[in-house]
Amino acid sequence: MLYSNTTPSEKRRIFRERLAGGELLQFPGAFNPLSAKLIQRKGFDGVYISGAVLAADLGLPDIGLTTLTEVAGRSQQIARMTDLPALVDADTGFGEPLNLARTVQTLEDAGVAGLHIEDQVNPKRCGHLDGKAVVDTDTAIKRIASAVDARRDPNLLIMARTDIRAVDGMAAAVNRAKRLVDAGADAIFPEAMKDLSEFEAMRAAIDVPLLANMTEFGKSELFSKQQLQDIGINIVIYPVSLLRLAMGSAMRGLDALKDEGSLQSVVGEMQTRAELYDLLDYEDYNQFDSGIFNFSLDGHVEH
Repeated sequence: MLYSNTTPSEKRRIFRERLAGGELLQFPGAFNPLSAKLIQRKGFDGVYISGAVLAADLGLPDIGLTTLTEVAGRSQQIARMTDLPALVDADTGFGEPLNLARTVQTLEDAGVAGLHIEDQVNPKRCGHLDGKAVVDTDTAIKRIASAVDARRDPNLLIMARTDIRAVDGMAAAVNRAKRLVDAGADAIFPEAMKDLSEFEAMRAAIDVPLLANMTEFGKSELFSKQQLQDIGINIVIYPVSLLRLAMGSAMRGLDALKDEGSLQSVVGEMQTRAELYDLLDYEDYNQFDSGIFNFSLDGHVEH
């Protein structure tokens, strides 16, 4: 009832333990707190909080328009609603190294289990769009070093994302990943890998956990969990998938309402009232209420 009974520090500890175990963890992207509850209910390993989704939720494109306050606030709302670890997209860190240190501590206070910081130039853009630019190696290293130095909980996962593959090629991506690990990155997120062989090359080059981004309509094929597990990937995210599913359904429903004058033809596609109430734990709230208050017929409250 209400929020998770698992503390942020405990979520981080468990997340680290599972990563160390070598299994592949699946993190679907939550587009709101309710979808985070659904991700947990369906038995996934964690929740991803996508910068692209947060921007889209505000009606904005993913080009670095969101602020730290907006990202931290939404991250807290999502992270506290689930027992699962939450991994959040911190873009380029919302500023220079000192700002980035504040970003890390603010997101740590929001209750996330990990965050990733990328090496794009500001203003950044979606990792699967063309025309990206990345910072020099020294700047990228300073970002990660600042993040690592700023965290207070050593179990907070600091992940480095590199977008250099699309700019300078695979060899540059491998070299950048190695340098970021040397700078203290706990894990690496190589963005926009084109095929499994590129993931394999990255896996062979570094010995920290590796993330694969399985976003639809992007540069990478949608590899299966088994394919990614077989080559040693540790985390796979599906950042925008639930938002796309929900918005696709919403589009079809609105079309039906416009064309047919009623939603009767799509009611079968909807989450039922009973399913929603079950996900929201209505019964637990009801028991709490009846256990604390007894309401007499004359309107007075008896404690």
